[in-house]
Amino acid sequence: MARKRIGSQKPTFSARQPYSKSLGPEAIALYECTGRKARKWQEIQVKDLMAITPKGLWKHTKYGIAVPRQNGKNEIVLIRELKGLERGEKIIHTAHLTSTAHVAWERLLDRVEKAGLVVVSSYKARGKEHIEIEGGGKIEFRTRTNSGGLGESFDLLVYDEAQELTTDQDAALKYTIAASENPQTIYTGTPPTTNSAGTVFKTFRDQIHKGTARNAGWAEWSVSERTDPWDREAWYATNPSLGQGLTERTIADEIGEDELDFNIQRLGLWIEYNLKSTFTRQEWDRLLCKTLPELTGRLYVGIKYNKDAESVCLAVAARTTDGRIFAEVVDRRETRAGNGWIVDFCRRVAGHARRIVVDGASGQQLLAEDLKAAKVQKPYFPTVKEIITANAFFEQQVFGETLCHMGQPALRQIAENCDHRPIGSNGGFGYKAILEGADIALLESVILAVWAVENFRDRASGQTMSC
Repeated sequence: MARKRIGSQKPTFSARQPYSKSLGPEAIALYECTGRKARKWQEIQVKDLMAITPKGLWKHTKYGIAVPRQNGKNEIVLIRELKGLERGEKIIHTAHLTSTAHVAWERLLDRVEKAGLVVVSSYKARGKEHIEIEGGGKIEFRTRTNSGGLGESFDLLVYDEAQELTTDQDAALKYTIAASENPQTIYTGTPPTTNSAGTVFKTFRDQIHKGTARNAGWAEWSVSERTDPWDREAWYATNPSLGQGLTERTIADEIGEDELDFNIQRLGLWIEYNLKSTFTRQEWDRLLCKTLPELTGRLYVGIKYNKDAESVCLAVAARTTDGRIFAEVVDRRETRAGNGWIVDFCRRVAGHARRIVVDGASGQQLLAEDLKAAKVQKPYFPTVKEIITANAFFEQQVFGETLCHMGQPALRQIAENCDHRPIGSNGGFGYKAILEGADIALLESVILAVWAVENFRDRASGQTMSC
């Protein structure tokens, strides 16, 4: 009889600290005495996760596991938490959804009772679940918020549904284990989808792949590029529990019209840009110039103070001899640095600049006064109606491929991570960042400069301009 085929028990990519001892086997034994049997890949992950130094400290103070859905990654967390309770650890298990946290509480409580651990306190109210056992081990289950966990202290921090973990949530929770003598953080989830808001999980993965994460471990089952959904070899390579509860029939039934979503959620594909963005990477890269194009006419300057009054961006644009508009960001600085650098730039290009357009109530008037004192041309403050027009014009230039740029990384990042936001009452739109930490003002300053090229076109000049 042929041996039943199962998914790969080894990750497609992993990174771990070298070790000679682990509490993993003890944890597996405790778990299996409850009537469950761990799968081979789960045993391997628990052993790596619970590796210890000669002094008994965790080898991995941070450990991430990325596996496609329904493979049983939550059992790894359960095994670790069960052993942690027995050892007297204080644990906080966080999830994106209240229902997920509640299910995790139910699952662990069942194993705790079957393991013969004496429960002295258990509270099942949704959002406040906890288990405390005899000997001091205690676990709290919480839905993540931007302030959840503050003021409490734990030894183990678990981020379930880590693909949804935001930087604000991480900042509110990561210090809850700072006072522990032997802290550990676990991230478990799937690659972010097009609707995922979090960036922490991907950032951690990027650090692992670059080799910059310290005392960290990672395991992932994934394809490296978009793959045919019917590629059964890819199914087995990325789903360790295939043939052990997860079936080919189940996977086949999941295949639909959205091949990308299947790649992300079933084959573990990590996308490198935000697919909710108005502009895709491919659309932006089609506008890339290999060499600086020849420019003609005058220079147009766009300056944008962001809505939080924290930064200001300056961009320039000009016509090219082949009729396109070339745009580039000159600089972005914090507003507390003052307007001196902007004034200096505008003074230097005074002989070439046709128009300086400034948007952002937090800095417009002060900059106008500074430019006046420096005897530089008076800036133009666009109306809301003109901003709406500028945004629509910019989008036409992008999709019509009549805009060009030199591939500045910061500008590229925000261009492929932005979405529309409503402006005005007649269906107008602006842009907003959908990537944490990205400054939409970078793009907005370019939009102002590009619009100025069209709106204040210099018909009298046909001379070629060198930059």
